[in-house]
Amino acid sequence: MLLTVADVLATSVMQAGQPEVVCAANLDRPVRWVHVSDQADVADVLVGSELILTTGQALAAPEQARIAYLRSLSGAGVAGLVVELGSYVSELGPAVAATAAELALPVIVLHRVTRFVEITEAVHRAIVADQYAELEFARTVHETFTDLSVRRAALAEIVQTAASMLDASVVLEDLSHRVLAATARHATSAALLEDWEAVSRMLPDGSGVVGVGPHTQRWGRLILRTDRTHTARVAMVLERAAQTITLHRMIDKDRFGLHRQAQTGLIADLVDGRVTDERDAQARAAALGLRRRARYVPLAIEIDTESTTDPVAAQRRSESIVEAVTHALGLVDASALSAAAHRRTRGGTDGEQVTVILAVTRGGHVDDHLAPVCTTVLAETRRIEGVRRAVIGVGADSDSLLDAAGGLAHATGVAEVARSMTTTPSRMFFRSADIRLRGLLSLIRDEPGVQSFAEAELGALLRYDIRHAADLTGTLRRFLDLAGNKTELAKALAISRPTLYDRLARIERILAVDLDDGESRTSLHAALLVRDLTTGGDEL
Repeated sequence: MLLTVADVLATSVMQAGQPEVVCAANLDRPVRWVHVSDQADVADVLVGSELILTTGQALAAPEQARIAYLRSLSGAGVAGLVVELGSYVSELGPAVAATAAELALPVIVLHRVTRFVEITEAVHRAIVADQYAELEFARTVHETFTDLSVRRAALAEIVQTAASMLDASVVLEDLSHRVLAATARHATSAALLEDWEAVSRMLPDGSGVVGVGPHTQRWGRLILRTDRTHTARVAMVLERAAQTITLHRMIDKDRFGLHRQAQTGLIADLVDGRVTDERDAQARAAALGLRRRARYVPLAIEIDTESTTDPVAAQRRSESIVEAVTHALGLVDASALSAAAHRRTRGGTDGEQVTVILAVTRGGHVDDHLAPVCTTVLAETRRIEGVRRAVIGVGADSDSLLDAAGGLAHATGVAEVARSMTTTPSRMFFRSADIRLRGLLSLIRDEPGVQSFAEAELGALLRYDIRHAADLTGTLRRFLDLAGNKTELAKALAISRPTLYDRLARIERILAVDLDDGESRTSLHAALLVRDLTTGGDEL
């Protein structure tokens, strides 16, 4: 940053001359250079922002000439005038002081003889050092944002880097004034984003506000929030950050949309504990459009899809699923955050998962709000080509957004269990109470002891089916699902009762159990449920 007239005045070489300020106006003017001259027409060779050092020869002229001299300096845009008394003038007189005040031209007199060369050396040394520092800063900015571009850094990291360089809060918003990324410095996120849309709409374009996107297709703004004076560094950093973000979007082709990416990022921050303050969480969510002062409900949508070996087709289907969920939420005017779908494989079955935090009005029954949302989401999701089935798991609702985010894991577990049930009840959504024993087993299905239990209960029967190309396991499953009703089982399998009795007898011999014993039935049913959960679905 350039020295000001006040900075030069404070240097030791100036102070050695016993300076006196004749006109204190505009002492904060920057000094681009120091020029020594006694010529009355020196203004003709100046370009502006010079500090003029003189022994006062031009001020020894008649009053009109002195006034004309000051006016010419002011017209040339000099930073100020320093006059050494003694050689030509012993004082400047009231006319000079009045004219300087009228022109708001800083004028300083030195009462002792001073080596002007020492002043020029000191100031020029500082100016050169400042120029070198600016060059170094520009090089750092270039290298930093080039690196972010090359490795395709996330929007949040680009914004955070800009904020760190400027040591001030920076916000990236879209044209609807929704916050896509923000980094708060010297303030909380809640304070920074409080009533953001209203604040943003009142901000004029300027050095602290830079458009993002190609010149003719702006899609957002990068905004610096600080009380400090904006400098050339501000414009440099914001413009380079905006270019990097623009390039990021052009390269990435906006896979799920920047707004959707921002929602996914916020949900990840909430779930992973990177946001721990409720006010900050709600402020960031509100900046993305989530309703405040609501009850928050965690939802997880599990979607079974047809297998495909075409990665492009799989990618397009993933995008379509997220588009369908977003569209469904819009159809019912739901206020929600949603996380982008993730490619998954469960026991050889392809699928997707979308998590949602839904904001519902306080008061009334939550299920009344969930019914239209879940119905519409399921309907729109099932329209997607390649989608075979979709279920929704619901976690505990809460007035706390952080608690609701923490409930997403539970909602996901419920949805995964519901997805594994081929005999799924006709429900719009599932809670823990709806999956009962299957839900309990889903929590412990990966425990070695549980898996050993299931293998010990069913292993012999599974091996028999493999050797003899039979399906006694399917018969056992139907028998247990029908609570041991042999008449109904014979009808379901379309076989005679003697044939059914023979199959059940073989199952008893192979497993060494009594199927009329209640505990044996319970044990076998639990083992089959564990197998369902670990293989990804019922095997009939």
